[in-house]
Amino acid sequence: MSGGAVASLPEGLLDQGVWFRVEAAGTAAAVRRTAERLAAELGIPERRIADLSIVVAEAAGNLVKHADEGVLLVRPTRANGNAGVEIVVIDRGPGMADVSHALDDGHSTVGTLGIGLGAIVRQASWCDMHSVPGKGTVLVAQVWPEKAPEPAWAAGLTRPLTGEPVSGDACAAREVDGRRQVMVCDGLGHGRLAHAAAQEAVRVFHGAPAAAPAALLDTLHRTLGHTRGAAVAIAEIDPLRQVVRYAGLGNIAGTVLTPDAPRRGMVSLPGIAGHQRRQIREYDYPLAPEAVVLMHTDGVVDRWNPADYPGLLIRSPQVIAATVLRDAGTRRDDAGVLVARSS
Repeated sequence: MSGGAVASLPEGLLDQGVWFRVEAAGTAAAVRRTAERLAAELGIPERRIADLSIVVAEAAGNLVKHADEGVLLVRPTRANGNAGVEIVVIDRGPGMADVSHALDDGHSTVGTLGIGLGAIVRQASWCDMHSVPGKGTVLVAQVWPEKAPEPAWAAGLTRPLTGEPVSGDACAAREVDGRRQVMVCDGLGHGRLAHAAAQEAVRVFHGAPAAAPAALLDTLHRTLGHTRGAAVAIAEIDPLRQVVRYAGLGNIAGTVLTPDAPRRGMVSLPGIAGHQRRQIREYDYPLAPEAVVLMHTDGVVDRWNPADYPGLLIRSPQVIAATVLRDAGTRRDDAGVLVARSS
């Protein structure tokens, strides 16, 4: 996690996203410069880069002035052949009981992201937010060259082990031949070799022909042998049949979450994709229209309770994933969370 300028970022890291711990005005300025640089690399027009600068300056400035343990992620977002910039803003401040009131210009809630939200909403192409008193606030905003696309049905977040420049965890989503599929991968260990294994899994996942999760996982197992290996799980969301199909090797946790219903865990079998495979099996689980599928690596624990976050499960996948990463992610390992909506 960075706290300063981006001139020394490893090649390709900006395209994958950069986390900042935002505690000082100098860091807020570095975040803004990073966002502007990314937008320019993506070919976003200058007028929208100016809007992005306002969004990032407001968000980062509020973290400096009012937040506890504020962090901000800058990363590209892509859809339908277009690219935009997404920021994910997380704090552990007192939180807000009335988010809609906080969006009004001039409203201030000390210790939260309550100042400047109106400007963020006006300049961003799309934004979403969730806050719980006593826990903190998560804000996600996107700036696109033109009109924002439809909100994503799935999104993931990864964060490296403290002190590492890259994460060995990775998340991916794809739609191919009518199949909506997601993958979470945890490269063995951490650091650059784990990162390389995870990125190879993402490459193979995106390039593989349409197939069921178990067949895709077998393909990954056969192609990751030249890497360190990884724990991998793949889920396929089938809203029409109201089912999720799931196959996993290694320590990836999968859960179906439904408002006002107990969580339902999904089974990953022992193994390391690329090296150790006893068997690959696929399981089906019921998936109500209002349910979400949440998958995470072992850098995230299951100690959080959805009931403690009223209204969270109806928010965007990005906001759900960021909230879980904040409150259940550990600093002793890479951490990755993916959320997919059933509708």
